[in-house]
Amino acid sequence: MNFLAALKVSYRAIKTNKIRSMLTTLGIIIGVAAVISLVALTQGANRMIEEQLTSLGGKSLFINPGKRGVGVQESAITLTADDARAIEELSTVKYVSPMLDAPEQIVWGNRDWFTVVVGTSPDFVFINDWYTESGVFFNHEDVERVENVCVLGKTVVNNLFGYRDPVGKTVRIGKNSFRVIGVMSSLGQTTGGRDQDDIVLVPYTTFQKRVLGTDSLETISVSVQKPADIPVAESQIKVLLRQRHKIGPEEEDNFYIKSQFSVIQRIFTISNIMTVLLGSIASISLIVGGIGIMNIMLVSVGERTREIGIRMAVGAKQRDILAQFLIEAIMLSLVGGLIGISVGVVGSKIASSFTGWQSVISIESVLLSFGFAALIGIFFGIYPARKASKLDPIEALRYE
Repeated sequence: MNFLAALKVSYRAIKTNKIRSMLTTLGIIIGVAAVISLVALTQGANRMIEEQLTSLGGKSLFINPGKRGVGVQESAITLTADDARAIEELSTVKYVSPMLDAPEQIVWGNRDWFTVVVGTSPDFVFINDWYTESGVFFNHEDVERVENVCVLGKTVVNNLFGYRDPVGKTVRIGKNSFRVIGVMSSLGQTTGGRDQDDIVLVPYTTFQKRVLGTDSLETISVSVQKPADIPVAESQIKVLLRQRHKIGPEEEDNFYIKSQFSVIQRIFTISNIMTVLLGSIASISLIVGGIGIMNIMLVSVGERTREIGIRMAVGAKQRDILAQFLIEAIMLSLVGGLIGISVGVVGSKIASSFTGWQSVISIESVLLSFGFAALIGIFFGIYPARKASKLDPIEALRYE
């Protein structure tokens, strides 16, 4: 009997007992659906975590002068704008923002407010994913021309201007007048309780020359294309700054680089472990479904013993009987797998709508669960098929 004929016989056998066949595949359906739903939701949660970490600086590095843990000392002020411009040329670097800050009193009319003034560059908004709510952020020409322009945080606006629009007004920072060209959107407080909107942003060149009287930087903030680029970027920056600062092979760095890459790696490692764990737990249902298929196939062999005897009597060989029952078991698994995929996709979408999590259905998880269902059919179908093929034709014909 060829494969097509065995397939038709198996199909007729399954079709004869529709309800029993459907109940047999229930374990496979639940198993495949559970694997796809759990993996889709876990991967969706991974993506949300990645987006959150990215918004919190997951693609950023911070270069500081001095040694880690010692703090910034006057003798350790080694970073300059030329360092920042050199870093900007590196292949892995996307945005660079020189930074320095100091507490200053801001005055408008008869009102004043004590806040933090940060000198930075236009790349600040892209690195921090933080943009203006009204007006504009200063551009590279403002930085080059050392313009006296500033962008205010919402807290500063509320305390100095109330409900008035500050854009176009002039405020005083120290002894210098600055034109307000924009207002940042509100960020609120950090988890530590610091008000992120209590800030004034000015071009770093203006802050260096007009307010602080220094050529040094306190920090160089760097952003890369994706978190995986951070180790390469860190290595490139380290080599570059050691060359620029003429640091000998035996000498320690006079700067240090901070990033959240190691924290992000740990989070994703834990998340991947959870994905494998949940997928493994869900796959237990597939094994239970396979046991159900084996049980029903054994019952089917018992019910069709006389049929097997007749087929052997008219010329069917052991391999034909083996193929027929094995194909039946595999068909049950594959049909259950296909239905399980549909149920899993729909279930993950419904769960996503209730939880608010993203649902990411990968082709790998679909193929893996479907392939595993096929293997379950083969593994648990071999024993009943072999039992059927080993029957004695004479005894099978006498079977009542």
